[in-house]
Amino acid sequence: MNGRPPGRFDRRRPEAGLRINHRIRVPEIRVILEEEQLGIMPTHEALRLAEEKGLDLVEISPRAFPPVCRIMDYGKYKYEEAKKKQQARKRASTVETKEIKFRPKTEEHDMAFKVKHVRRFLEGGNKVRLAVVFRGREITHPKTGMNVLNRVVEFCNDIATVEATPNMEGRRMIMVIAPKPGVVRKAQEAKKAQAAQAQAAAAAAGGKKDQPGKHAPPPAEVDDDDDLDEDAINADVDDSDDDDDAPDATDAPPPPDA
Repeated sequence: MNGRPPGRFDRRRPEAGLRINHRIRVPEIRVILEEEQLGIMPTHEALRLAEEKGLDLVEISPRAFPPVCRIMDYGKYKYEEAKKKQQARKRASTVETKEIKFRPKTEEHDMAFKVKHVRRFLEGGNKVRLAVVFRGREITHPKTGMNVLNRVVEFCNDIATVEATPNMEGRRMIMVIAPKPGVVRKAQEAKKAQAAQAQAAAAAAGGKKDQPGKHAPPPAEVDDDDDLDEDAINADVDDSDDDDDAPDATDAPPPPDA
């Protein structure tokens, strides 16, 4: 029961292709009430039965002969359908392409920092565009850029596959990598397990506070850069300084003799 008094049908417009109550024009239909097959009956009798129960007559298979209709609470049905669609949208992750920029001579510390975020984006279900930005005469040594890309792929080969092999776009060498199947699920499971362990440790520490001589363990360290966006990660590489005439540091003339 949906709370409506008998004899009052739902007058809301149904979704396209779905007819309810008096919008069902065929003379006879096959009727289902809950999970019971009531068989074929005149449409006006099915309408009367639905009205007596304070429910709606909903055409669920218009192409059948005769059409199949179900006596149900149409408002509740619409609510459940909307909820299913909302849950499906939540489960369907939107794949984005993140870009991480490198220099041909990226240092070890910067490489580790950027690789950590490449892995973070991959574990979030995103593709990652790796871009090596050349400056000045660096463009004459493309192998250095290839070496950088190969190192990143090597660091991520457990969770990523190469989707687009390296190619030059102006003064940038581009490669695209994508997460392997199951990477996102495994990352989520690992985070849940880590959160459960932290919660258990916190509970255990709380229980020891009242015991003399017992000290709670220090809180787990929180990495402040775990939520950095692309702009912050790429702050050390600026495409705007890609000047063809800019000299490489290795090509700078030696200082004059004192």
